[in-house]
Amino acid sequence: MDAFSGHKEKKSQLFFIGNGGSSAIASHMTADFMKNGGMNTYSLYDNAVTTCMGNDYGYEHIFSRPLEFLAREGDLLIAISSSGNSKNIINAIEVAAGKKAFTITLTGFGADNRAKGMGDINVYVPCHKYGIVESIHNLILQQVVDLIMDRDGVKL
Repeated sequence: MDAFSGHKEKKSQLFFIGNGGSSAIASHMTADFMKNGGMNTYSLYDNAVTTCMGNDYGYEHIFSRPLEFLAREGDLLIAISSSGNSKNIINAIEVAAGKKAFTITLTGFGADNRAKGMGDINVYVPCHKYGIVESIHNLILQQVVDLIMDRDGVKL
């Protein structure tokens, strides 16, 4: 929770990313951290932007290209990936690192997944079942935002 609190105080921008079920978690948390946590979140899930990036640069760049434009030093990227090996997630983490943004990864499946060691904070769920990994990722993030809301109330 401390990592998120520091970004709230600095009014850093937060970017949540993921694919499939993890994208649903990312989209949901974008809204919850804004509305309930009073934080500066930005959604990378606009259909026109996502399809443009995929069409013009390839699916592996749907997050990294927008982050090249939007991310600033001190921002926060939350990368959610059950496998931890999705190329579009890895590329986004690399761009965030190059921008000196702070990164939190939430991964699962193999302990040797690529994203697991790329963040400033890495949360790993040692399970190979999507439902369990995604549920735990969602639970962790929901608990963090609920604790922030309980502590601070909603301050926009």
